[in-house]
Amino acid sequence: TSQEEIARRAVKSRNTAGNPTKLSSKLLAIAADPDDAGRVHEDEQELIASVQTGDKSCVFTGPAAPVTCVAVTSRKARILFAGCWDKSIWSWSVSSRAPLRKYVGHSDFVKTLLCITVDSKDLLISGGADAVIMVWDVDTGRKLHTLKGHTRGVQDLALDPLSYPDYGSSPKALIVFSAGSDREIRRWSIAADSAQEISDPIQEHPGPPEPIVQHETSVYKLYFDTDADLWTASADNTAKHLVRDRAWSEDTSLEHPDFVRDVVVDARRGWIITACRDEEVRVWDGGTGKLHHTYTGHFEEVTGLLLVGTIVVSVSIDATIRQWSLAPEELRKAKEEAGKVRDGGEEPVKPPVRKSLLTTEEEAELAELMDDGE
Repeated sequence: TSQEEIARRAVKSRNTAGNPTKLSSKLLAIAADPDDAGRVHEDEQELIASVQTGDKSCVFTGPAAPVTCVAVTSRKARILFAGCWDKSIWSWSVSSRAPLRKYVGHSDFVKTLLCITVDSKDLLISGGADAVIMVWDVDTGRKLHTLKGHTRGVQDLALDPLSYPDYGSSPKALIVFSAGSDREIRRWSIAADSAQEISDPIQEHPGPPEPIVQHETSVYKLYFDTDADLWTASADNTAKHLVRDRAWSEDTSLEHPDFVRDVVVDARRGWIITACRDEEVRVWDGGTGKLHHTYTGHFEEVTGLLLVGTIVVSVSIDATIRQWSLAPEELRKAKEEAGKVRDGGEEPVKPPVRKSLLTTEEEAELAELMDDGE
């Protein structure tokens, strides 16, 4: 990192946009507490923070290496899981904060986690930089299934909303989508006693399941909207809307100046919100695909987003959690203020756009996160 870039970040770090909550370590992901919409879990150091107050409710400690992802079971005896660069999955009791078992099986970083319940059994699904998906029995810690199909790291897992059961019932199996650094999106049927990759019901050609391929490089995030269509975030600098009834073809592509790390959808107000490596959080009009507003405040890469009511919560490698309002009046005011800044010539200097190749992506990520000089 150049001295000029370090100086730029130092100046920008003084801003208070988004009401920042400052933590002691770089943040790589964020997840909601399923039993409390106002609380979030974030990495790198495990803790829970309140969106409304910014207070740190509690801290979960243990991993010595960076944590890349978190997930929480939605049941009476809640468990917090954390995937780690040490290739294992750590777990704690949410209520007592006591450490529980470790799940060991991956041969590289654990990149993504998902909790599901099938046939009244809690399962943990993990995806790793080793290109493998593993399914675990939460109660026993036993590895139930190992799924292979991706040729590069698994970046994200998402539950297909159309496989959800009726309220109060527990299905025999659920469908999970996975996204990878190989640019592919794959579908899996997962049960306690079996798991396998499946074809889309409208797959055109007979034979083995065909992945969804609509991006040029890594797909970082998957987000199902209220129509059960899919939004994706990718290292090809786009967020895309893929339509289920059109064999997952693209009908909207939101162009960015750098990698898109996350995407969430505010269906009620019609907004698409994206997180980009260029430090910005963008709000797009879902109907037109046009950029409506850019929230500026983070001074390093934005790594994750969470929608909590009318608030978008963002986390970043800059070790801050920030909140951005989607309430009509507050969003209008933010847009007006941003216009005044531009008109006054006070717009902050933008970070340089990095041109790293995908083949060096993991190495660049490792170097950036482990850089002790910053």
